[in-house]
Amino acid sequence: MAERIIKVGHSPDPDDAFMFYGLASGKVKLDGIVIEHLLEDIQSLNERAMKAELEVTAISAHAFPYVADKYWIMKTGASMGEGYGPVIISRKYKSLNDLKGKTVGTPGPLTTATLLFKTFTEGINNIDMPFDKIMEAVDSGDVDAGLLIHEGQITYQSLGYNKILDFGEFWEKETNGLPLPLGLDVARKDLGEAMARKLSEGLKASIAYGYNHQDESIPYAMQWGRGIDYTLGEKFVKMYVSDLTIDMGEKGKQALELLFKRGFEKGLIPNSPELVLY
Repeated sequence: MAERIIKVGHSPDPDDAFMFYGLASGKVKLDGIVIEHLLEDIQSLNERAMKAELEVTAISAHAFPYVADKYWIMKTGASMGEGYGPVIISRKYKSLNDLKGKTVGTPGPLTTATLLFKTFTEGINNIDMPFDKIMEAVDSGDVDAGLLIHEGQITYQSLGYNKILDFGEFWEKETNGLPLPLGLDVARKDLGEAMARKLSEGLKASIAYGYNHQDESIPYAMQWGRGIDYTLGEKFVKMYVSDLTIDMGEKGKQALELLFKRGFEKGLIPNSPELVLY
């Protein structure tokens, strides 16, 4: 029987690379399936998901309500902050109050970070830009503050920025300890339920392989470390590839439902979709 090619999109980030190492290296195989990896930034993957271009893809949690008619959420592969998440930083300012009427650089209209910003702040303007240009824009004075995602969340302190708000800390207090859903992996509905489950199990096996062979998987992941050293890279991977990544479970599902409910109440997303996990 001919093997089926499944295109899988994920970000060129250490945590995503770590998750997919088992599959990408061929150490984890799925019977009858060949996986083609497509690496693109999350905003581009969100846009592809709108057109249902890829069978399996990473997306921002924020993007899911827009593609819920086309994709199922996979139980495996979610990025969830447990007391940490996107951070608003500045050189000049120190509080949200200071930012009233000012402008914050945000990492793209469909990122979960931007949804959180719009849900939980008021009277502050934002301008979207590539996530890796935000610190530069803060330094040049093009924006008054920046909303950092990816490795910026763990490097900003050493670079001397003021922390104004960590959305992970804020969300944990706001929700009595729920994790903060940031990224999801989704499977296209036309694959069928059995295939969606098989791919979810394959990703789970890939993560397990990465954890059991860190001498291989961490150096592989660090190819996408964007200026962070091995120690920080390992820390970042383990922050965002956690037990909840292996299976988000009821806690992760509740957190997603709450994120969508709050966004919908604010008129920021079109619906609060019913969640079925595979």
